[in-house]
Amino acid sequence: MTTFDHVKDVHLVGVGGTGMGAFAGLLKAAGYRVTGSDTALYPPMSDKLRDWGIPTMEGYRAENLEVDGKRPDLVIIGNVIRKDNPEATRAREGGFNQASFPQALGELFLRARPSVVIAGTHGKTTTTAMTAHALHEAGLDPGMLVGGVPRGFGESFRVGAPGAPFVVEGDEYDTAYWDKGPKFLHYRPTVLVTTSIEYDHADIYPDVESIERRFHEVAALLPPAGHLVAWAGSDRVRRVAEAVAARGVAVTSYGPGGVLVAADAVEDEQGVRFRVLRDGGEEARVALRLNGAHNVDNALAAYAVLRHFGVAADAAARALGTFTGVKRRLEEVGEARGVLVVDDFAHHPTAVRVTVDAARKRYAGRLHARGGRLWGVFEPRSATSCRKVFQEDYARAFDGADRIVIAEPGRKGTIPEAELFDVHQLVADMRMRGLDAVVWPTADHIAREVAAHAHDGDVVLVMSNGSFGGVHGKLLEALR
Repeated sequence: MTTFDHVKDVHLVGVGGTGMGAFAGLLKAAGYRVTGSDTALYPPMSDKLRDWGIPTMEGYRAENLEVDGKRPDLVIIGNVIRKDNPEATRAREGGFNQASFPQALGELFLRARPSVVIAGTHGKTTTTAMTAHALHEAGLDPGMLVGGVPRGFGESFRVGAPGAPFVVEGDEYDTAYWDKGPKFLHYRPTVLVTTSIEYDHADIYPDVESIERRFHEVAALLPPAGHLVAWAGSDRVRRVAEAVAARGVAVTSYGPGGVLVAADAVEDEQGVRFRVLRDGGEEARVALRLNGAHNVDNALAAYAVLRHFGVAADAAARALGTFTGVKRRLEEVGEARGVLVVDDFAHHPTAVRVTVDAARKRYAGRLHARGGRLWGVFEPRSATSCRKVFQEDYARAFDGADRIVIAEPGRKGTIPEAELFDVHQLVADMRMRGLDAVVWPTADHIAREVAAHAHDGDVVLVMSNGSFGGVHGKLLEALR
């Protein structure tokens, strides 16, 4: 039986991962004594852990759990850790007090505070960061844990004030080797935002219906005084909202057809300006410093959360207008020889499509004035994008790009041949539709070829949920 009383010393197994590393930083900032271990620790997380003053051990060994004869009060096991891991085995068989990362987050940080859980297939990271930023600007001093780095905060976590809302990115991925339920079921939502429900995580979910059931489960956790903020553009999200409303819990729909809508949107290189209407009447005007219709919807969701916590409409709009985004979301990496290199985390075909569209709008003036082209450079790397489940969807996801470069799948050796995403068929399908598309297999090859063919005024949008072999730096170096 796991206990969270009197916990002071915490050890994290798998501390080098993005989520576990950020949680280690959150624990340290909250006053816990923290250690961690991983197979290999690399920058930037290794540098971050050192900067936060968290001692780490490279390699998994049973003795890591008892340094100088002292046992930690709590061992947190990351979801990538297998049952036969030496430290997981020692924790289990040695009677250590152990928990998963989501369970520990729920018990140590969310139990005594209003929990704002941002869930959905798309937009979780940006909406979480935007909501936390705007609540902070409005004076509420929220806590936060998010799977990206908001530019305003500089870290992916903050403790916030006791009793203030805690905003957390609610992931539907599984929790631990002994708990195959989604992480967000541990997050005790007071307010739940559901941005979308589409098929993803093909390695653990057989179909989209199984994903939708998980969203019904987390929505069922909302208390009577809770609040569901639900995107109106999805039948699956609407079904979740209907079930919540039937229990008498408050629901605010947003986006086209919802209670909250954006009207008269004007978009340019500075972002997008729009009016917020509630049931047809104007409530506020927002000047968002991000591009894309998807970010307008993200802002409406954040606006609804602020209003739930009593922030006035004009103050909520002002706070949203100061948000400058998240790293790896249309992040400008550098420019050389007149070619701008932009990085984005997009990997699901829906995310690729809206990201290409947002980039086209953000850089429209540059592309037009200098005769530039928008390149879409994509690495299939996630467990879903490396499978053929979205083979046809990807063929239409890059339509807004002038030149398209596809890399070979990043997990080619780990997926059965019959299930593997066929990048050559993808390029053939796009060419049949008149698109300029090629397969260039590696980061080195892509950097060399793009540098050889790009010209002044071009924008190279690089999309991957990984490091893509350092292609951004290699491309800038090749251009120079």
